[in-house]
Amino acid sequence: MALSKKNKPLNLAFLGCGFATRLHSKTLSGFKRDVHRYYASRNQDKAVAYNDKYKGSGYFGSYHAAIAHPNIDVVLVATPPAYHLDLTLQAMHAGKHVIVEKPPFLRVSDFDTIRQAQAETGSRVFVAENYFYKPLVFKLREIMDAGLIGEVLFIYINALKGQTTDDWRDDTALSGGGALFEGGIHWVNFIANLGLTVKSVRGLQPGSQKDVEKSMLVAIEYGEGAVGTLYYSREVPSLFKGLRISRIFGREGSITFESNGVFILVRGKQKRVIIPKLTDIAGYRAMFRDFLHALGTGESPQMSLDVAQRDLRLIETIYQSIND
Repeated sequence: MALSKKNKPLNLAFLGCGFATRLHSKTLSGFKRDVHRYYASRNQDKAVAYNDKYKGSGYFGSYHAAIAHPNIDVVLVATPPAYHLDLTLQAMHAGKHVIVEKPPFLRVSDFDTIRQAQAETGSRVFVAENYFYKPLVFKLREIMDAGLIGEVLFIYINALKGQTTDDWRDDTALSGGGALFEGGIHWVNFIANLGLTVKSVRGLQPGSQKDVEKSMLVAIEYGEGAVGTLYYSREVPSLFKGLRISRIFGREGSITFESNGVFILVRGKQKRVIIPKLTDIAGYRAMFRDFLHALGTGESPQMSLDVAQRDLRLIETIYQSIND
């Protein structure tokens, strides 16, 4: 269902005032003609503070108040994952479209509930997976599709970093899982969107397994014959608090790239230095541009529910492999 506003801006309410809302507020400030931002929190003072800081159009002292307000068109669910499904369903049955942060839901089966609610209400759900829209991903696929390194054999993704949490991310009842589930799901989307078909995945957890999991090695087999590894951690410091080097090896060359997308070096049939689009290095602008287009036209977004469900299924498979 297209959201027709006769060229008027959409009214979007953030449910939750935390890190994700800060990021998205900065991005959406560049869409002032298209989106008016509102802020909702269980703590009204926090909603007021966010509305003032990010020059919003209003605030709400509860999630329910934002969901129920007749002027709100879209809600962006930016709470801990444990609340995502319930708030999404509440918003859909109130006639709102929903953008839900990653990880979207706790279980793969939750997507069936969402699809049923979409059929009943006509409301649409979008999963805010910015890694799907990273310029880096598009460039890597372009290089491999062009055959510049020949047949791809090995993929090595370095996603190690030191990250202090001390919040709901350390509580599995709220986060839904450990580090791979809460943050590593972005990188699972990354490895699954390189232009190769994921055939199988399994996980290996290093170190002590007494506390909430903070590190994971993921082994990947692709249907085309390549194999890969994803090193994900939030307890291993990286250079300059985030500079990491990854590589893709083929029979006729290799690709070396900074994991965030700062640069790409190609050595193969051609030697090239590529700087992806740094103005949208994280893909947030492209993501919201796609979502707004989909809302206005009724078309499907590039980052579909099917893709989001696939990512969560891969996560479930990885965790299951540890317990087998």
